Order: sequence, then structure tokens, then C-alpha cells
Amino acid sequence: MTRRELRENVFKMLFRVDFHEEGEMAGQIGMLDEELENIKEEDLAYMNNKCNEIIAKIPEIDEAINASTTGWKTSRMSKVDLSIIRLAVYEMKYEEDVPEKVAINEAVELAKLYGADNSASFVNGVLAKFVC
Repeated sequence: MTRRELRENVFKMLFRVDFHEEGEMAGQIGMLDEELENIKEEDLAYMNNKCNEIIAKIPEIDEAINASTTGWKTSRMSKVDLSIIRLAVYEMKYEEDVPEKVAINEAVELAKLYGADNSASFVNGVLAKFVC
């Protein structure tokens, strides 16, 4: 899988977080894993590890998002936009091998695919506040 495909599948896993209890997430991730055909074991491990790392940091990530936005706390954001923003913020703050511009660009592309009409510009605007 390409990095973009891996990121998209991590987004799909993260999207499920707000709809399921913590104890159900392993099963939810497993169901998504089963939907993917002919996936390499290393790709599956990468996606599962990244998703679990992001889930563990959601309180910290959400705090950073809330601190950087005005009038748009995480509780008001659409679940699609929030999941995309969480993924991008994680990549920007914790993955040194992902340039900030790449994380933002990939998030905007995901927002175009999965979000509402204004999601791409909203995601871009929120993430722009994290650029050093």
C-alpha cells in the first residue's frame, strides 16, 4: 500500500472512535482489517500501531486543537473533519518523518473525499494554525 492508502485506512479506523466504546475498538479495527483484501502483514501492523498511538493521544491532541481554534471546539466539529484533523495533528506533532505541509495536504485531500463541501477549507484552516 502507498502511504496515502495507509493514511486513508488509519482515518477510517479513527472515525470509528467516537461511535464505539474503548473496549469495542479492537473489534472495530479488526473488522476494518478484514475488509482490506490482499494486505501485507507489515501494512496491517503499521495501520494498527498508528491508530492505537493516535487513540492513546486523543485527549492531548484534542486539547491542542481546542487551544488553537476560536469558536470551533472539537465537540462542535463533524466527526469526519475531527478524525482527519486528529490524524494530521498527530503526524505534525509526533512523526518527524512527515513534513507539516504533507500532513496538511493529505488531510485536505481526505476532507475532499469524505467530508462535506466546506470540509477541505475548514480542515486546512484549522491545521494552518499548527504550522511553526
